[in-house]
Amino acid sequence: MRINDRVFGMLMLVLAVAYGWEATQFPIPFGGQESVGPETFPILLSVILAISSVYMMIKPDPDEKWSPLPMLIELAVVALSIVLFAWAIEPIGFIPASTFIVCFLSWRMGASLTRSLTTGVIASLVIFFLFNNVLELALPLGLLEL
Repeated sequence: MRINDRVFGMLMLVLAVAYGWEATQFPIPFGGQESVGPETFPILLSVILAISSVYMMIKPDPDEKWSPLPMLIELAVVALSIVLFAWAIEPIGFIPASTFIVCFLSWRMGASLTRSLTTGVIASLVIFFLFNNVLELALPLGLLEL
C-alpha cells in the first residue's frame, strides 16, 4: 500500500497542478474582475487536492489487509449516491438533496439516524446560506421555490 499510495499521490498532484492551472485560464467575467469568480472554486479544490496528495506521498497508510468486495460495494454506494445527488439538485433543490445525501452518508459511516439527520439539515442550511448570501452564487431551490 505504501508504494501504491505514493504513486496515487503523485498522480493526484499532477492532476491538482493541471486543474489549478486550467482554472487560471478562465476568461475574466463580464463586468470586470470579481473577488469570487468562476476560477475561485477550482483553484481552491486544486490547492486542497495538492496538499492532500503531498501528505499522501509523505505519510502513506500502513499495509493493511482488507476485503475488496465489501469495500467496492461501499464505494459503489457512495458513487451512486453522489450521482443521484447531482441529478436531484435541480428538480428537488439544493437543501433537500444535500440534506438527504449528507444524512445518508453519515448514517452509512455509523452515525445514529437522529445525528445524521441533524448533521444533514444543519450542513445543507449553512452551505446554502454561504453560497447564496456570502458568495452570492445562487443554488436551486427546487421544491422550496413554490
